[in-house]
Formats: sequence, structure tokens, C-alpha cells
Amino acid sequence: MPVVKVANAPVSFGVFELSDAPPPLGPDAMVQALAGAGYEGIDSGPIGYLGTGSELADRLAGSGLLLAGGWVDLRYGDAEAYARGLPALEAALDVFAAAPPAPDGFAPRPTLACSGSAERFARPGGSVPGLAAGEWPAYAARVQEATDRCRERGLEPAFHHHLGTYVETPDDVERLLELTDVQLCLDTGHLLLAGGDPVTALRAWAGRVGHVHIKDGDTKILAAALADGVDLRELMGRGGFAPLGEGELDLPGVVRTLDEIGYSGWVVIEQDTLPGRRTVEQNIADQAANRHKLKELGL
Repeated sequence: MPVVKVANAPVSFGVFELSDAPPPLGPDAMVQALAGAGYEGIDSGPIGYLGTGSELADRLAGSGLLLAGGWVDLRYGDAEAYARGLPALEAALDVFAAAPPAPDGFAPRPTLACSGSAERFARPGGSVPGLAAGEWPAYAARVQEATDRCRERGLEPAFHHHLGTYVETPDDVERLLELTDVQLCLDTGHLLLAGGDPVTALRAWAGRVGHVHIKDGDTKILAAALADGVDLRELMGRGGFAPLGEGELDLPGVVRTLDEIGYSGWVVIEQDTLPGRRTVEQNIADQAANRHKLKELGL
């Protein structure tokens, strides 16, 4: 029988970088808030935010949360920059290996992602061309190498398509899946704002979906952001990723389709926001409400 566990992530509280000091919400307060809201896991956020080694293990064990995974971006489009980033990948894998033991199928998922495209970051949503046809083989080969490094450490990664990067649109995802055997972290909000249909995508890519991020998206806010000439970061600050049920995501359809395709694994609720745009109290209340909405739908 498929089993799903639900997690949340520090990005829902505006925690993106360790350089955001002090963070909008400290790690102890965050894990307590998420555990209290009924979540079973948490994404790592920036590596080190939840601690490393025994500090990480003790913090999560004390809250009852499992580590669902964590974000690791690399510059797959640039051979030299990619090589310089590999030590950070290994350091992240060290952190994941120190997490509390998890049931089968729920070990932390390294969430591989592209460091981005300056042009697409400035104009997110699929209107800016991405990689040329001749650039894809080398790009995909580096994704495959990173995937294999994770597997050598006993962890199964998933690649996260993302606004503002070279794997942004449904066509980009299709090309990456053709050229690699990496599993996909399907993010409903990023796909929606890049012109995709998350329900259709779940069915089309069912055999490759190994991790799921559920977030809502508002194309009206995206359109206004593009008209104003602001970038992806400001789009997040303006609420482009809305609380569940307040955007355009067919959330019941997504949940129903996960069941239809027999998905088993982590579902991570995210509501990307920027530090200072919403109060800590609002963020905590939003994530409790988001968890409740999924429970009402059977997850």
C-alpha cells in the first residue's frame, strides 16, 4: 500500500540563506511549530540551519520530525563552476546521513537543483529561452554525475525544476528526463507558474516522480510582477506562491492523482515567502492551515 508522509520547509517562513541573520524564525521554534501543526517531517532549509551531526539528530528527535530532504544547487551549465560546487554537495550528504533513522522509503531526499539563469530569474515563467539543443547533453551529464554521487552515499536524489533556472518549463523537464535517470521532485507551484498543469504532469511523469512539493501559485501576481519588471525573488515577496486554496492550483485534483498513480513518499508543503514580508505569527498560522487542508483531503 502506498504511504505518504507530509512535511514543511523553512522557505515557508522566509528562511533561504544562513546569511539572513537573524533568521525570521529560529530552528527550535520552527520544528516545534511544525510538529504542533501535525507535520511528520521538515526540509533542511539552508544546510546548517537545523544543525549538523548530533545537533541535527537531537533537534529532530526531540520534535518527532523526520528530515524529508534538502536543497542542493549546482551550476550544471558551467563545467568549472559545477566542479567547484561538488564539495558542498558532499557536505550536504554528510548532513543527510546524520539525520534520525527513517522508515523505508522516507530517508532524506537530496533535492538537486540548478543554480539558475540570470535571464530567466529576471523574467520567470517560461517566456525566456533556456538551453540551446547543443548544450543539453553536457548539462544532463553533470546532473547524472551528481545523481550517481548521491546514490553512492546510499541516498536517492530528486531533481527540482524551478522558476528562473534552465529546467523551468514542462519541455525542459521532459528533456532532462530523457537524458538522465534522475527522479523528479515535482513542484506544483513552480510548474503552474511556468505554464504547466500539475495534474497532467503527475500522470505523464508518474514513473519518475520520487518527491513532491505542493505549493499554490497565482498567475495574476506573476503577470503583475512581469509587467513591473521585478524578478523571481520579488515575485515570492509579493505572494506569487499563495497559501493553499488561495491560488489556482487544483489541490483536490493533485491529491486525487497522487492516489491514482500510487505515489508513495514525502509530500512537502511549501509557501515561499521573503523575510519580513509576513509576520512570524502569520507564517505559523498559514502552515497550520495548509496542513489542515491536506488532512481534509485525506493526506
